[in-house]
Amino acid sequence: MNDRTVFQSVAKKHVLSLPPQASVREAAQVMTRANVGSVLVIEPPDKLVGILTERDLMNRVLARSVDPDKTAVREVMTPNPICAPPETSVADAVQTMLERGFRHLPIVAAGNRILGVFSIRDALPREIGAAISQSEFNEQVNDALG
Repeated sequence: MNDRTVFQSVAKKHVLSLPPQASVREAAQVMTRANVGSVLVIEPPDKLVGILTERDLMNRVLARSVDPDKTAVREVMTPNPICAPPETSVADAVQTMLERGFRHLPIVAAGNRILGVFSIRDALPREIGAAISQSEFNEQVNDALG
């Protein structure tokens, strides 16, 4: 059985992005229109500086009563997100996401070319199961060695 890569599994191949100075409301509207849970924050011409996710909007905007019209995305985004090369297996990507506590992983090729965003929703149940098994195994090994 060949493992799918993150690039093969991404449903929407186009990159949804905004500049860092875009308003939080604009970001939320873009995400809602595209029915996605994140938007990449890119400084022109194509430098990835952050990612804004639904969780960022909830924790850093709504919970803190931040004005979405007067707040720039750069103020509430997750800066310098962990990225994955396109050949990363889905199980490895899911394992990283489980261990680090996030659900969106930018896919970046050689030369920092942004190809898309892998979401936990793009994974199949068996791939999630394999990632959980590997994470549990790693935890047991770390406990034994600790």
